[in-house]
Amino acid sequence: MHIIIDGYNLIRQSDVLRLHERQGLEAGRKALVHLLAGYRRTRGHRITVVFDGWLGGPPQEERDREAGIDIIYSRRGEKADEVIKRLARQHADETLVVTSDRPVMDAAIRAGVTAVPSREFETRIRQSRSVPAQGPASPDKDNDDDNPSSRGTKKKGPSRKSSKRDRMKHRSMEKL
Repeated sequence: MHIIIDGYNLIRQSDVLRLHERQGLEAGRKALVHLLAGYRRTRGHRITVVFDGWLGGPPQEERDREAGIDIIYSRRGEKADEVIKRLARQHADETLVVTSDRPVMDAAIRAGVTAVPSREFETRIRQSRSVPAQGPASPDKDNDDDNPSSRGTKKKGPSRKSSKRDRMKHRSMEKL
């Protein structure tokens, strides 16, 4: 899975990372990369973090790699949002966009990519650091499907199926 993250959006949505950012932008970025590097080591996902460079950045897009995390600084005059939208269109297969910016989420969904709010993603990765990696969760109740006599004509499960977007998001979140 490829995870594309709106860097400053995640920092500013996180209580912990925001404290680091108060010491300076560089401290906030370093704290984010440190958090993501630990997550990447345990889960093995490809992670790209995009930061704004549009006000005082270089004239061309800059790319860096730190602790296995790809880092992109948008070029001067281009917001990180535009870079994220472009990446989402280019890497639609097995991609997850992390941002709380509604227009970016909508563009990612239109590109066929799952979008997750920053706080939800942070909660997931912090939980994954405290819980060892496991396979898919198994149901707690007994599985009566193997016993043909227990089968009836009554249908089980929800009366309506979740939307395609919700099912796609659920599958992506299970992989985190």
